[in-house]
Amino acid sequence: MLTRRHFEILTSGITLAFGLAIVVSSYDVGSGWTQGEVQSGTFPMLAGALVLAGSLYNLAQAWIGPNPILASRGELRRAAGLFLPALAFVALIPFIGIYVAGVAYLLWSLRVQHGMGWAKAWLIAIVAMVSLYFVFEQTFQVLLPHGWLGAAIGF
Repeated sequence: MLTRRHFEILTSGITLAFGLAIVVSSYDVGSGWTQGEVQSGTFPMLAGALVLAGSLYNLAQAWIGPNPILASRGELRRAAGLFLPALAFVALIPFIGIYVAGVAYLLWSLRVQHGMGWAKAWLIAIVAMVSLYFVFEQTFQVLLPHGWLGAAIGF
């Protein structure tokens, strides 16, 4: 079971790290004034400081604010059922390309999550990926990732 405090602390930690990275990199580039002009890292330093301040404020609010339950185990399982296949899809793109990964993701989504029949799921997945190919690669001349599999078969 996750509470609001868990999410607020996680979000504050992520934005705090992001703000800290901005401040450190701005310091390395140079921030401040030199001979009448502003150095290139000054604005990013100020933006990073604002992100840090906002993160610290959110962290403090997470500790003193209300702590309602945001997600039960069942809701988390349901969210993972959507997120993990999408994560696998993205992770597979460099290896098998967007088209094969897209067919696999659509098959999983349509068959397992929505209970659609195999024939209809295959038809939708193939038509969607062929359409994607023609729209992007043929019409707009934008190459989408073919992955190692595409390179191996000369695509």
